[in-house]
Amino acid sequence: MTTKSIKIVVTAGVLVLALSGLFYTTLNEGTEYYKHVDEVMSDPGAWQGKRLQLHGYVVDKSILRKPDTLEYRFQIQSNGKMVQASYTGVVPDTFKDGSEVVLKGRLGSNDRFLVDANGVMAKCPSKYQASGGPAKAGG
Repeated sequence: MTTKSIKIVVTAGVLVLALSGLFYTTLNEGTEYYKHVDEVMSDPGAWQGKRLQLHGYVVDKSILRKPDTLEYRFQIQSNGKMVQASYTGVVPDTFKDGSEVVLKGRLGSNDRFLVDANGVMAKCPSKYQASGGPAKAGG
């Protein structure tokens, strides 16, 4: 093998390693799992620290807002499993008791879901729902 051939092989090897490393770190940081609360909370240790989009429903009367701040604490649930969530920021108008939500963030070591900035997405009620919405007691 000539010196020129060795240089080409070494350069190609370095490029392949560099691109492989870049590809791995990009995918590793950018990977985000879409999971339901019951899937995550059945084995929370397996999901701690991983980027998640967590789907569930806001537990009635669980939304607490620290006075004069945008700090929220609330619970979301799915199929009988619940997780406590923390969020600082503006919430959508549709974010209320019982609303369907998808949260972007990470599950902390204390099993509290830490929501990213702008990570609360509350789904709008279906526009095909019967007019007036569901019947409520006393109304």
